[in-house]
Amino acid sequence: MDFIKGMQKSLDYIEEHLDGNIDVGDLAKLVYVSPTHYQRMFHMLSGFTLGEYIRKRRLTMAAMELQKPEAKVIDTALTYGYQTPEAFTKAFRKIHGLNPSVLKHQSSQHKIKAYPKITFQIQIKGVKEMDYQIQKKKGFKIVGEKRWFSTKDGENFREIPKFWEEVKSNGVFQILEKNVGELGFLGVVMNFDEQKEGLEYMIAVEKSENQNLKGMTVEEIPEGNWAVFESIGPMPDAIQETFQRIYSEWFPSTGYEHAGGPELEVYLPGDLSAEDYRCQVWIPIK
Repeated sequence: MDFIKGMQKSLDYIEEHLDGNIDVGDLAKLVYVSPTHYQRMFHMLSGFTLGEYIRKRRLTMAAMELQKPEAKVIDTALTYGYQTPEAFTKAFRKIHGLNPSVLKHQSSQHKIKAYPKITFQIQIKGVKEMDYQIQKKKGFKIVGEKRWFSTKDGENFREIPKFWEEVKSNGVFQILEKNVGELGFLGVVMNFDEQKEGLEYMIAVEKSENQNLKGMTVEEIPEGNWAVFESIGPMPDAIQETFQRIYSEWFPSTGYEHAGGPELEVYLPGDLSAEDYRCQVWIPIK
């Protein structure tokens, strides 16, 4: 409950500072968590990156401001954080589909979009257990195929399953399958970048010394503590639901924070489309 209250306070802070500087460190302090954990929680709970949400709220308020008779485009641009009219016009057109100057002079003839302030609240949905274990694991290397995905408007949730299908069709999956280690196939979420509004995702297996997988990417998974959750159901819906529950239910109700490292999807042998298929989600914690 305290976590949700803190998140709500951070939303109020954002609203109060839409026409000024908003520092993620100040927002994180209101929730008593690290900036990294705050940004990950915000994204998973709201579906927006923090930067995307702030930008859409500012452009919503800018559109409202421009409908006032005394408002000027250049002043509105500066108020909401844009240093040049060109940058403001580009961002405004991308959201609303028209230039701010057009709205200013013909506001009654055009429709604009409004992105309302979001709220966080606890919903009691009935008791549904979340089984997990805390494990400490030494660092290890992984090898496979890696790609960058945008997190804007939840694009990563739609495009990553397509990435798996591509890897299965181009032969990479079959090569990795011959080199599967103890953990099985891995989907690795890494390098979440708030500023660029994206993340890297890697389809991989554990790397051993005798593997010769030329042309593939090698990454290091650092030593650390992990919360390991079981996901049951067909892919990709079941594992996406597990991630949502970890961030909306488990983190707010425990004293743990995200440690900032890669997240692991551990795919065990079985029929991925089966209702009883079991896999795991590993979250780095502190």
